[in-house]
Amino acid sequence: MVSRRSGILEFAVLGLLREAPMHGYELRKRLNTSLGIFRAFSYGTLYPCLKTLVANGWLTEEPGSAPEDALAASLAGRRAKIVYRLTAEGKERFEELLSHTGPDSWEDEHFAARFAFFGQTEREVRMRVLEGRRSRLEERLEKMRASLARTRERLDDYTLELQRHGMESVEREVRWLNELIESERTGRDQRGSSPDEAPRENNTRGSQDGLPRHGGTGTGGTPPGPGSAPDPSDDTAN
Repeated sequence: MVSRRSGILEFAVLGLLREAPMHGYELRKRLNTSLGIFRAFSYGTLYPCLKTLVANGWLTEEPGSAPEDALAASLAGRRAKIVYRLTAEGKERFEELLSHTGPDSWEDEHFAARFAFFGQTEREVRMRVLEGRRSRLEERLEKMRASLARTRERLDDYTLELQRHGMESVEREVRWLNELIESERTGRDQRGSSPDEAPRENNTRGSQDGLPRHGGTGTGGTPPGPGSAPDPSDDTAN
């Protein structure tokens, strides 16, 4: 069975390669800079994933086309870099994953990866993912509040402050999700109120008209996390 982490990486790799073919170093750099959730992963994690995607027929391997790549590799005694390209089957696989709106897409890491590709996601799917994420965080918030109410008197000041910080972080993300959901609904209603105007969906830029105008995302375009403070009562991500 494919682990949840491997599934997120597969999704992200297919999504990035849909934009353009890349070699492994470029992919790792994009995963690190554009998708902050992959900052700590290594080549030892990426290359087995790439090999699996090639074996499944979703990617093809091609030698680097730039002459300087081949020359540099020859001088260094190494092979030329391999470029990975998405196949037609790989594009279908990514579209399939992109339409998924189950509970996995609401979890912390998977949601961050899904949000990074919202520009390629249909509006109705975006709405289901956002609403699912909000519901998951509201459940988490209730557990955190209940846990704090039970243990408040037994906690020292610093642990209590850490718990409060965690709750504030979740509350902040819930407010951010509320704004996103309202913006998506407003954009949909405005589009639906103009029957003479044909619907447009730009898969390269995304439907930016659905986003709040102020900055609401974290570094690299990923959503703000639910907070770095640990929550002992939170078992929703297990």
